[in-house]
Amino acid sequence: MLVKRRMSTPVITVEPDMSVPDCLKLMQREKIRRTPVVENGRLVGIVSDKDLLNASPSDATSLSMWEISYLVNRIKVKDVMSKNVLTITEEMPIEEAARIMVDNKVGGLPVVKNGDVVGLITETDLFKLLLELMGAREPGVRVTAVVPEKQGELAAITQAIANAGGSFLAFGQFSGEASSNRIVTFKVRRLAETAVRAAIEPVVNEIIDIRTD
Repeated sequence: MLVKRRMSTPVITVEPDMSVPDCLKLMQREKIRRTPVVENGRLVGIVSDKDLLNASPSDATSLSMWEISYLVNRIKVKDVMSKNVLTITEEMPIEEAARIMVDNKVGGLPVVKNGDVVGLITETDLFKLLLELMGAREPGVRVTAVVPEKQGELAAITQAIANAGGSFLAFGQFSGEASSNRIVTFKVRRLAETAVRAAIEPVVNEIIDIRTD
């Protein structure tokens, strides 16, 4: 799946000279946690709600409320935004975007096309995708099992479920505890939990967890 299928668009952007309180109000109203900062059509930064909240004086300040309000209103988005912005393209695979976010410890990436911001991909978008990939919103029997790392093992599982009359809602595989095995997690419909267990026990090393969601 490509980024363009999952990015948020159109993108709410702010200007660098917007005040911190005004930007925070905008983000709260739109229910967003970060937004690109654009000046004359050019991306110049990105700001998060955490950046904005950290711009406020600490509780230990001796300033009056009037003084605090006056000072905070003078702080602009450009004073607190991140200027070295990582960007991606809409044709990038979604897992590559996720890797960039994890490796760089960022919660969102502007999507750029021909110099224009056309979208934003965030950790929330990735969480929603994970829910879909794992069939979290659909009822079924969910299984986590250990399988040997050798050719044909996944085919054996899918064939066993098919022979029992079931079908897959989701299927994912992950690194095992050793190089000789893998962990698979999948969700099946049209079969009871006991039937799923009976079907897969002969073709897996271990059933770590099985439950009906």
